[in-house]
Amino acid sequence: MKKYLGQAAVAAIAVAFAGEAVATEWNVSLWGKRRAFTEHVEKLAELVSEKTGGEFTLNISYGGLSKNTENLDGISIGAFEMAQFCAGYHRDKNPSITVLELPFLGVSSLEEERKISQALYAHPAAQADLARWNATLLMPSPLPQYNLVGVGDAPTTLADFEGMAVRATGGIGQAMEKVGAVPTSMSATEVRQALDSGVVTAVSFAPHAHMSFGTIESGKWWTTNLNPGTVNCPVVVNTDALNALTDAEREALLGSVDEALDHYIDFYNNNTMSKWGPALEERGIEQVTFSDEEIAAFREAAAGPVAAAWIEDNTARGLPAQELYDFVTGMIGQ
Repeated sequence: MKKYLGQAAVAAIAVAFAGEAVATEWNVSLWGKRRAFTEHVEKLAELVSEKTGGEFTLNISYGGLSKNTENLDGISIGAFEMAQFCAGYHRDKNPSITVLELPFLGVSSLEEERKISQALYAHPAAQADLARWNATLLMPSPLPQYNLVGVGDAPTTLADFEGMAVRATGGIGQAMEKVGAVPTSMSATEVRQALDSGVVTAVSFAPHAHMSFGTIESGKWWTTNLNPGTVNCPVVVNTDALNALTDAEREALLGSVDEALDHYIDFYNNNTMSKWGPALEERGIEQVTFSDEEIAAFREAAAGPVAAAWIEDNTARGLPAQELYDFVTGMIGQ
């Protein structure tokens, strides 16, 4: 009897360990705090867990696994299985997707940003580009047009940006440089201190980030219609980890992307944007609107020259840069 019980106990333990072995946990590297920008990842985690009965879970960390500017490096070495980053953090590491950060592309909505981003992510050149880092593009983080929150005297013309230190990355930074500003790139988590200490005079962000990272607590003015562009911030997964999933786990993950993005866009449009106007008014932030002539001049100074330089530089890298540019711009307004 004792022997029988002993065998049963061993069998029970073996079953328990077997059950534990098949459960899959992925670590996900984000930064800051939960906000509109991360809602699709949060929703994805919820859906994956539901569809697999808790056998596949995404453990989301806000800054505990890596710096945001090093998330792609972490993916490449398998330090974690999923991460979010922005293309402009390291243009040399992901040049193919920086085409989406060119200024004045004319993307008009989050829905259009999503459609174009997903199409580009499926392009062989973009996939090969990220494969160098053992990364597979999973989904975008669609963002509206960026604008500036700043301190000091509010600019009234483009000439007022001459010499102004502006936190701006990617194509937005290049656009600001064309009107005389001095763009600087820094992590979003460093921006509030930089604005408070005078390291920068203005910060280029989407509305959710201005609220999340506190620039409107210091800012005195906001540009309502500068609209130089946006940044592209994909969610990627470690390719080896993706390939190691079971068919059911992979379907739970990939089959949940569209629903997660639907949730993200709905949240951004109906939650974040509804709070933005009142947040500015409550703090007495001056809203600066530039004339059509000023915006046209900005577009003329930045759009063509920056795009031409991007095509030339990335053709030299061996990318089909003109093809990628035509691919993206050909989808706008369609």
